[in-house]
Amino acid sequence: MNKVKTTVIGSYPVNVENMEIMNGYFNQTMVSWDKYIKFAVNDMVESGIEMISDGQTRDLFVNIFTRKLKGCRIRDRTEIIDKVEYDGPITVEDQKFVRTLIPKDKQLIGLITGPFTLTRSSVDLFYNDEKELAFDFANALKQEAQLLQKHVDMISIDEPFFSMDLPEYGKDLIKTITKDLSCPTRLHVCGDVSKIVSDVLDMPVDILSHEFKASPKLFDAFKQHNITKNICLGSVRSDNSRVESVDEIVEHINKGIDVFGDKISQIAPDCGQRMLLRDAALQKLKNLVKAGEEVYG
Repeated sequence: MNKVKTTVIGSYPVNVENMEIMNGYFNQTMVSWDKYIKFAVNDMVESGIEMISDGQTRDLFVNIFTRKLKGCRIRDRTEIIDKVEYDGPITVEDQKFVRTLIPKDKQLIGLITGPFTLTRSSVDLFYNDEKELAFDFANALKQEAQLLQKHVDMISIDEPFFSMDLPEYGKDLIKTITKDLSCPTRLHVCGDVSKIVSDVLDMPVDILSHEFKASPKLFDAFKQHNITKNICLGSVRSDNSRVESVDEIVEHINKGIDVFGDKISQIAPDCGQRMLLRDAALQKLKNLVKAGEEVYG
């Protein structure tokens, strides 16, 4: 059996000092996010997690990207006011910084918010064509991914909106980003994907990630299909601060093994942990690591 890695989906709870941010804005001075990134990374390293992220501490997972892309402005929400185009690296410098913080035996995930989610999270004042906007986002994100792959061990694309309304061109959106990438890729779709299992299994990525802990009925949905992808098994909840015991996580992983066998390549929280209390988020990761060791040795 291949080594199953413990990992995260993306975000991590960090207490940002809002007054520092506000003062930086009004004084027109740059605020260093390094200490916040370092806080998140240090917690992940302390927990024993093998594949970590930058904690997505800099901004909300939509704004991180739309703040740096041409054609976007942020008010209450992102507004599309011109053609969306890439305007240079977005998350690359943060990943390079994380590399300086982590031990050599840790791996790093580069996070990309998917083009359909960016589209559905924005107010379109320019295109009047959802598909055209989504593909412009995808082409911009492809350029970010091509730069990012040089600094990370895996790229994970986050598309929560697929679970609510998967467009017929969804596969092509993801392919736009992943085609010709040299590093492994993962697609994370939280929510109820039970009705689109065949579609996600056809996505051009190496690993599929879903929230099996909050939605255990997904096990039954996936049982109906020939599993051709590796699976990142969501194993602790990200929407509830109750910390699952090691025994509970072990039981859940074993349920996953009954369905997926050796197709499980990663175990992780269900989703990003941003909304959890920091103590709960950290303990969930520690228990996940212990459970993984108990099941996989």
